Formats: sequence, C-alpha cells, structure tokens
Amino acid sequence: MIRDPSSVPERQAYRLMISAFVPRPIAFVSTVSRSGVDNCAPFSFSMGVSSHPMVLGVSIGERDGRPKDSARNILDTREFVVNIVTESIAEKMNIASGDYASDVSEFEEAGLTRAPCDVVRPPRIAESPVAFECRLIRAVRVADNTVFFGEAVRLHVDDRMLTDGIVDVRKLHAIGRLGGPQYCRTQDVFEMARPRITGPKSARPTDAR
Repeated sequence: MIRDPSSVPERQAYRLMISAFVPRPIAFVSTVSRSGVDNCAPFSFSMGVSSHPMVLGVSIGERDGRPKDSARNILDTREFVVNIVTESIAEKMNIASGDYASDVSEFEEAGLTRAPCDVVRPPRIAESPVAFECRLIRAVRVADNTVFFGEAVRLHVDDRMLTDGIVDVRKLHAIGRLGGPQYCRTQDVFEMARPRITGPKSARPTDAR
C-alpha cells in the first residue's frame, strides 16, 4: 500500500501512524493547574531531544478543539514532570488516560502517589522509578498539536534501577506504546556494537595537519 498521507482521513491517518511508528516511549506527564489541581496524563508522541542540556519533547494534541489540561497547565505554569511508565503502574497509567474534567485529579482517580519535586511545583509520580523535572523552554505549534520542549532541571532515578551508573532496562521494566490498545514490554533485549569507521570513508579527519 502506498498512500499520500494528506489524502487519508484524519482518524485513519492517526491509527496508521501509531500502528507503524512503534514502539514509542510513554511520557507520563504530571502538571498542576493555576488553581492547584494536580494532573497526570500519558503521551506517547515524546522523545529525548538533547543530553547537554538535557531536553525532552512532548507533543500534546487538542480535545474538541481546545487544549488538553496538561497543555494548558504547562503553558500557564511553564513547568511539568516526565515520569517513566513501568509494567507495575501500567494499569494506573491507563486509568489516568481517561477524559476527566479539569477539576478532577488523575492522581486520585488512578490511585497514584504524589512525591514532591525539588525545583518545580508539579508533583512527581512516586511509583515511577525515573522522573525528569522540566521547565518549559519553548512551545511549538505543529498542525493541531503543540510540542513542548522542557529542560530537565532535576533527574530522579531509583538507585535500584542502576547498573554501572546508568539505567538498566532489565531492571526498569518500562513499557512502550503500540497501536490501538496495544503495549509492549522491553525485556527482549539484544546488543549490536557500533562499527568503527577509519580511513578515507571516515567522517573524522585522520590527518591533524
């Protein structure tokens, strides 16, 4: 099948993209409203953008032509937390994805525990072993989504998730997003060594003169 994406109806285009662009990491984003309501919601259009400084990107769409609570809260407060979703909190993450009213806290609905952050106002999700406290540096409108770029000002990692100073995927048990209601585990891991290119094909000069 070869299709011009612009000719595909919006709903079908969305379903095709999320079923083909897989697996996707899930940013479980916690925010707080101006009135003090804590919000958390999962978004799988997310990515790491930079490591120094550490910057994350989260794309958030609209609901019925209006910003979702997470997007509005980020724009209002310029702060958010990206929490990693693991197998142990998958069900609670799914509950938090519901279309709740803006004055309802998903922390309460999903039975998640608030943990205080060091720098930003929104709480972390205590059940998540990895969390990035972020300050908004830029919001870019793309089609009917807004991509929020946040600089991580604090990184929280449960020491039990570490091996030799880095997060061990075999200990983390993160899950990924697939299409429709499907998710995947990250335990089937294999390794490949990156090739070393030398000589005339190398992008790095071998002669320092």
